Amino acid sequence: MGRNYFTEEERRELEENPFVEKASTKAVTYSEAFKDHFAKEKALGKGPTQIFRDADFDVIALRKDRIKTFSRRIKNMSHRPEGFMDLRSESSGRPRTKERTQEEEIAHLKHKVALQKQQIDALKKTNFIHRKAKRASHKKNSNSLKT
Repeated sequence: MGRNYFTEEERRELEENPFVEKASTKAVTYSEAFKDHFAKEKALGKGPTQIFRDADFDVIALRKDRIKTFSRRIKNMSHRPEGFMDLRSESSGRPRTKERTQEEEIAHLKHKVALQKQQIDALKKTNFIHRKAKRASHKKNSNSLKT
């Protein structure tokens, strides 16, 4: 397998840990309880690897880099007002700066439809050209077989 991937056995072992929400061959999603526990233990002076060991994680499977990165992320998360909450599902894409009026929304949708029509026409022309070229090459090949 690739670099830093978990074996199927390591992945299953990780998923059995109560501090893990999800584990794949590439990544581990830790519970908020573990993130909170980790931050408290770190504040008491424990090292990251020792905290993982005490929480019944296989530190050899997790590897030093993964533990170090997790420690850095927890340090950054502890300064956020949201805390350790996972925000990925709540912020998808760039937020709107202002709401559109009905007229602006209609103009936007008309523009979008016009753009899609142009794209469809371009695809039709491209498809037509390819079919025409294929027919021409097919006729050319069939004529060379007759001689």
